[in-house]
Amino acid sequence: MDVDAYLDRIGLSARPAPTLEGLRVLHRAHLRAIPYEDIDVQLGRSVTIERPAIYDKIVKGRRGGWCYEMNGIFGWALGELGFDVTRITGAVTVGEDRTANIGNHLVLKVELAEGTFVADVGLSGGPLDPMRLAEGPFDSGGFSYRLERLDADWWRFHNDPRSGPPSFDFNLAPADEGVFAGQCAQLQTADWSPFVQNLICTRFTQDGVVLLLGRTLRTVTPHGRNERLIGGADELVAALRDNFSLDTPEAATLWPAICERHQAIMARREAEAVSP
Repeated sequence: MDVDAYLDRIGLSARPAPTLEGLRVLHRAHLRAIPYEDIDVQLGRSVTIERPAIYDKIVKGRRGGWCYEMNGIFGWALGELGFDVTRITGAVTVGEDRTANIGNHLVLKVELAEGTFVADVGLSGGPLDPMRLAEGPFDSGGFSYRLERLDADWWRFHNDPRSGPPSFDFNLAPADEGVFAGQCAQLQTADWSPFVQNLICTRFTQDGVVLLLGRTLRTVTPHGRNERLIGGADELVAALRDNFSLDTPEAATLWPAICERHQAIMARREAEAVSP
């Protein structure tokens, strides 16, 4: 990796030391510079966990990515900068049975003099800062989170209810890269995958988070949120450019599917509202 090119991509001109402060600086800079996004999945383009391809996409191509790409390049950069970092297994799960979801999220464990920290720049909404591995609540960027120890092997991250997925589980042992590869392939092809079903983009700002989910563009801060509907394909391309720094005119081709999905969701909500 050309570490200096990566640092330039996230707006840093000097190499942070492998310390807690250095980790915080890198974590915040990455999240504010590089958007979480699934445009390639939406367009039917292959996405990989392999580091050279991720570097080319995010650094040279000035794109974003999902967890395998975002935490993939972040963990690679941390290692190059002298941090003690390990790729660990996450599971974003609905309900209590995580079995089928193990490996659907890549997380990073970083060992520092101050203790063990969990770094995650690959969640569509979550902490702006790395998390100290300790049970209990904590604040970051004006939002509230919590870590819970489930058993000898697994922990659970509880998200702020105003932000991204409600929770994910993670295991501190080194990850099985084959599991990541299998989940990465499935999540970009299966009909039930949220990344196949929805255009998702998230970027951290100085005040909070801006999120695009399908047609809905939402801004969330500790003080509240506002949202609006995107009105057309050209407006979609402009929103990606202006809010996420993504120069992706090809995203206009997604507009018919985005509208169809939005109409289906609205119809279902209306039916649920009038059902006895």
